[in-house]
Order: sequence, then structure tokens, then C-alpha cells
Amino acid sequence: MNRRWIAGAIGVLAVALAACAPGGGASDQGEEAGTDKVTLSLWSWRVEDVKAYEKILAKFEESHPKIHVEFKPFQATEYNNILATGLSGTAGPDVAQLRAYGGLQPLIEAGQLVPLDGKVEALSGFDAKLLEGAKGHTDGKIYGVPFAYQTLQVLYNKKLFGDNGIQPPATWDDMIAAAAKLKAAGITPFAVAAGPDATWTLPIVHEIFGNARYGSTAFRDALAGGQKKFTDPDFTASIKLIKDLEPYFPKDVVAVKIPDVQALFATGKAAMYPTGAFDLAPVLKANPSLEVGVFQVPPPPGSPVTTPVTPGWADGSFGVNARSAHQAEALELVKWMATPEFGQLYSTELKQLSAVPGVTPSDPLLAEMAKNYATNGAPYMLLVDFRYGQPNGDAVFRDEVQKMLAGQTDPEAVSESVQKGVEQWFKPGN
Repeated sequence: MNRRWIAGAIGVLAVALAACAPGGGASDQGEEAGTDKVTLSLWSWRVEDVKAYEKILAKFEESHPKIHVEFKPFQATEYNNILATGLSGTAGPDVAQLRAYGGLQPLIEAGQLVPLDGKVEALSGFDAKLLEGAKGHTDGKIYGVPFAYQTLQVLYNKKLFGDNGIQPPATWDDMIAAAAKLKAAGITPFAVAAGPDATWTLPIVHEIFGNARYGSTAFRDALAGGQKKFTDPDFTASIKLIKDLEPYFPKDVVAVKIPDVQALFATGKAAMYPTGAFDLAPVLKANPSLEVGVFQVPPPPGSPVTTPVTPGWADGSFGVNARSAHQAEALELVKWMATPEFGQLYSTELKQLSAVPGVTPSDPLLAEMAKNYATNGAPYMLLVDFRYGQPNGDAVFRDEVQKMLAGQTDPEAVSESVQKGVEQWFKPGN
């Protein structure tokens, strides 16, 4: 048999096999066949947002015709491990949705992300508080473009308030009186969950009711400087508020799940929902005709802070994989994500608060939340400052508060557990 013919046949076969090989990772995504268009992979934990992101990214592709973006979401509970694995090899994304604060640090320490300082000029105009969530804790560099921020407040059912002659509370006593009146009418006053899937919401509930009571930003600064600890009487008193409010929570609250409280509020069986801005869209999706209002919790008696507070935090950012074969194109995408065009699309399509400067929410309730945060904002302390080590202060707190609501511990012991946990790694003044 002719050797040239054999060599040629082998070459053709090799090309065919290569064409059939699987791909899609950050290092093997090249130009689309027959074109000079680059395909970028964008990973996210938001499986429920596929349609919205497809619409948003279509706008990017209109102005960047040589780049196509594939949005690939994963389950939120599995995302952290999937992303860490993907970024450590060659099959990760080009651009990734990143957790904030302590959740971001392992990726930075592993050298898996591209620092964006000097590469995305628009970041210089972002709110410094929100940029903290996208920075390296040690090197101070920016590794992501913040996409959203969350605020904490109480959503309320306007019809139930009106039917029962209740106004949004001006004082803590007004709020307690309203809760008692609603309970007497057979309505659950506060939609709160403390079941196994819902413990992560307990620090949120505490921030909403207790931020002013423990001293808000001044207490946070005193903790950072070593002048105070979590065992401080004001912080312990803020935890006791949650126990005091328990009679106004759903029955057997430690067994109540998140879908349960969302349904209670959406169907008009609960009048108030202490939660984040992130819950507005799901609630209105479940019941589009629901008339929802929002209020900041008035400071409880004994509070060092005498004005209402809206706690908040940076929800996350978008960053570039250090192993991406298409870093130039990936940078183009994250640069665009820092523009008002992206921010307005994000806010409108996803009914969320955009982190991009100058974006005004079209939804009036979101606009009110944004205004409250701009006027009376404070950090969600346990998330912003105490997720950088183990044991995670936020995680210790949530587990201990659940035990308190189950009658297994008390506010003083919760404070002591949090302090003992964080002092294993948190060094004041650093």
C-alpha cells in the first residue's frame, strides 16, 4: 500500500477526531468555526435568572459583535465548589460571578483572578463601601465589578395594615402594638423562618431589628479597634430582641422554611416580612397584585443610635479568570458591566439594586430602599467583617440564634459563642 496515501488518511482521521473532541473551558474556547467571533463563558449561581441574563447579554453583543457570551448558571448551594474547581484547571469560565468579602478571598489567595485595578477605569466612581466586597483582604486590590447591593428592611402588606387600622410604625412601641393587634386578628405579624434551610436568614433578621440597638457603625468601629467585644451588653441586648419578638413569629419557627414564609406573606397570611431587597421580586412574582410597602425599623428602647438604620452589603461582583485564553475579551465584558447601560438593564430586568453609580431603580419600592440606604445605611456587620476566617462569625451566630429560639440557650450564651469563635482568627486593629 502507498505510504503517502496511508499518511494522508491518518492526517484526515486526526483532524476529524480533533473536531469531535469536547471543549468549552476557559482555555479551549476559541473562535467560532468559520468566523472570528470569540465565545466567552460566564458562570453564575443564579439559575432563576437565565432569561433575564440572555436579554441583558444580547445588548452587550449588539455593541461587541465579535464576542458571544454563554451564560451558564449552577445551583447556588453547589456553586462555590464548582467555581473553585473550574478556576483551578482549564475548564473554568472566562468571567465568573463572585461572592463578596470573605467568600471571595480563597480565589484571590489561589491566584485565580485577574486584578482589575487600572484595567476597568469606571471602578474609580463606585461606592467605596461596595468595592470593599470585591477587594483582596490582604493586598487591597479590586478583583471584580460589583453588580448589586442588598438592603435590609421590613416589607409590609398595605391592605392588611389598612384593614386593621395600622400605619407604618414611627416608634418601636408602635411596631409592637401593631404586631399584637395583627396577632389578635389571626394574622401572623412577622414572616420569619428559622428552619434548617433558613438559619442564614437569622443574622439578617437580627440586623433589621437590632442594628441600632447594638450601636450600628460605631459599635463595628469599636470592635475593629478592640475597644468592644461581642459580649458587650448592647450587642447582647440586640440578640434578646429576637427572643422577645418570637411570639409574633410563625408558630414553631425553628421548623419553618423559607418557602413557607414567602408564601405566608405573598398570600396575605402574614403582614410583615423582615428581609432583604432580594425578596421583593419573588414575592411579587408569587402574587403580582400584592400591595407592598416598606419601612425601616424604629430604634428599640435603649439604643445608642436614635434614628432608623438600613443595613446593607455588596452582593457580589464579576471577575476575570486568570487562566482565561480570552482575557482581552473578558475584560471588555466586565468593563461593560461597569457602565450605566448594564446597571439599568440589571436593575430593570432582575428587580434588584444595581451597584453601578448613577443607576436609578425604576421600581418605586427599590428606589425607596436605595434612598434609605443612601441616607441611613450601615454595614451588615457579621457578613461584611466576620467571614474572613474560621469559624465564620456569621455561621456561629445563626446556629446559636436558632438554638435560642428552640429554647436551648440564651442571648448571653449566644454573645459568648460568637466572641469565642471569631477571636480564634480576628485580631483587632489589623
